[in-house]
Amino acid sequence: MVLKTTIQGFSSAIKGLLLTVRHLWRARKSRTSLDIRDAQYFDKQEGVTTVQFPKQSMPIPEVARYQLEVEIDDCIVCDLCAKACPVDCIAIEAVKSPEVIGKTSDGSVKRLYAAQFDIDMAKCMYCGLCTVVCPTECITMTDQYDRSTTKLTDLIYGFAEMSEEEIAQRKEEWTRFQADKEAAKKK
Repeated sequence: MVLKTTIQGFSSAIKGLLLTVRHLWRARKSRTSLDIRDAQYFDKQEGVTTVQFPKQSMPIPEVARYQLEVEIDDCIVCDLCAKACPVDCIAIEAVKSPEVIGKTSDGSVKRLYAAQFDIDMAKCMYCGLCTVVCPTECITMTDQYDRSTTKLTDLIYGFAEMSEEEIAQRKEEWTRFQADKEAAKKK
């Protein structure tokens, strides 16, 4: 029984070594980087294909989903992207405005200030649901994928442009507007 187990162990080790040697023998030549859209992409699989990143990079498909980007000037702060996100990686805080702030590039009226618009790319699962529900298409997936870091907090990207003083001022304006509105009702 012990002899049979020993023979099976050596046999298994030899098979593994032969597989490794065969791979090394076939990998003597280097194959070139192929575009994934090429019709013969899966036909040319012999050789070593180590990409010397960042000097070289693999071609990126047009429909790839990578880093999120927000054009905050087009954002109406509707919060649909945060509600659609299955992992809650988008944090939005809105401050109401007493009057219309402006218009987006597609003509939508802006009535809310974006006090906070943060995306935690460490949590993001790159599903793209946030980009689908955005009515102004201000949140998009880019072709950037190489934003590596050793600190997870560096992966939280803030897109809001308001300072703390501006946020406090806008909140005060809204509070004053609400108070004036209530006072006008009581007269």
